[in-house]
Amino acid sequence: MGLQSPTPLVPAVLGGLVMAHAAVTKGALAAFRLVGRRLHRLIDPAIIVVELAGGLQTAIEIEASTRLVVVGVALVHAFVWWQTSYAEKVPKAQRVASTATPGDRSTEFGRTAGRMAAAGVTAARRAKARRRGDD
Repeated sequence: MGLQSPTPLVPAVLGGLVMAHAAVTKGALAAFRLVGRRLHRLIDPAIIVVELAGGLQTAIEIEASTRLVVVGVALVHAFVWWQTSYAEKVPKAQRVASTATPGDRSTEFGRTAGRMAAAGVTAARRAKARRRGDD
């Protein structure tokens, strides 16, 4: 929005702030992973307040559509913040070790179903390959 607005300062600065915050927070798409989830949970509301202040402030002239987009982004950011679980993820090996016990019926049922599905896919691929060879 900052590139299309006649007054690009506020949306460009706010967009840069959000991108910088996303880049340093530990997450799947983070570049630097410096900020943990606990601190991220505390920084997000501050950024939301800055976004709202940037969209609602009157000291700097901002086009109405740009103002609306900035406030909309702040509201979406607030909703995402409200719905996010900031609990630290448990490593997969630890999750598997704690949930699956040897001889657990549900685990064995799932493995058997997976093996049956894989065997069916393999058989279909082989049949298709044989048909291509017969042509």
